[in-house]
Amino acid sequence: MTFLVTGAAGFIGSHLVERLLATTEHRVVGVDNFEPFYPRAVKERNLSGLADNPRFTFVELDLRDKTRTSALYAQHAPESVFHWAARAGVRPSIEDPAGYVDSNVVVTTTLLQLAAEHATKRFVFASSSSVYGNNAKVPFAEHDTTDAPVSPYAATKKACELLCHAFHDLGGFSTACLRLFTVYGPRQRPDLAIHKFARAILEDRPVTLYGDGGSSRDYTFIADIVDGVLAADAHLAASPRPTHDVFNLGNASPVKLSELVSLLEEATGRRARIEGAPMQPGDVLRTYADITHARDTLGYQPKTDLRTGIGHFVRWLREH
Repeated sequence: MTFLVTGAAGFIGSHLVERLLATTEHRVVGVDNFEPFYPRAVKERNLSGLADNPRFTFVELDLRDKTRTSALYAQHAPESVFHWAARAGVRPSIEDPAGYVDSNVVVTTTLLQLAAEHATKRFVFASSSSVYGNNAKVPFAEHDTTDAPVSPYAATKKACELLCHAFHDLGGFSTACLRLFTVYGPRQRPDLAIHKFARAILEDRPVTLYGDGGSSRDYTFIADIVDGVLAADAHLAASPRPTHDVFNLGNASPVKLSELVSLLEEATGRRARIEGAPMQPGDVLRTYADITHARDTLGYQPKTDLRTGIGHFVRWLREH
């Protein structure tokens, strides 16, 4: 059996590849285009420990190249696809919405069409809690409305969810859309809050807090997310017929921005120098996952509280 992981050199993708190689006997094909959202060397380091694994094949490929993508798919004929490749970031999507549609929506359409053509059995898509927008009801449940995204990035993720449903129906294969809630841990992208704040504190630079510090996020540790991803794939594999489902993967425990900074101060042993700034366009006030469906269907249960997870992250950051 072959698994295809797109975005394999990124934060979540590299952890997923490692876990697949460690817990299965199957081949893993990883794809990444090293988009310069952050330095290439960071992504190369993410995969450095896998270079000698005979069951891992890495291909540098821009999935927008339909000819090469089709050839790759035909060569490896994956049974299961974990689609993590995407242009990330809420604020940059406001500056280049067309680019986000191209990289996220068009590429996902191409992969789903190839999955239908090559009899792929399972397609697991990395969606985002951003699809909920500024949902007034908390916690956010999968059946809540997701028709009011507040950024082009969120809109592309919602569009891809709809495409997964359509191709499941048309192509006769199983799809799962995983709405991820603020993933953190070792290898986290340097532009995300925990990484950015921790580095600033360690380097005695100001930490910029947008808003009044009262916004909150459902921070979820990377190992718990990977548990949920693999459980979703196993759920699809166990289904007697092609199925489609949507799952929240979060920690079900939102934390205010001001509390996050306090935990980072505790983990680093240093005080943060705070600078205030207005809320940014595209940002939401809070995220809060209702994980009832994932728990009942997948057996998903996050194990890592934020204090422990931040401790793991800060130790990794100091080492690197």
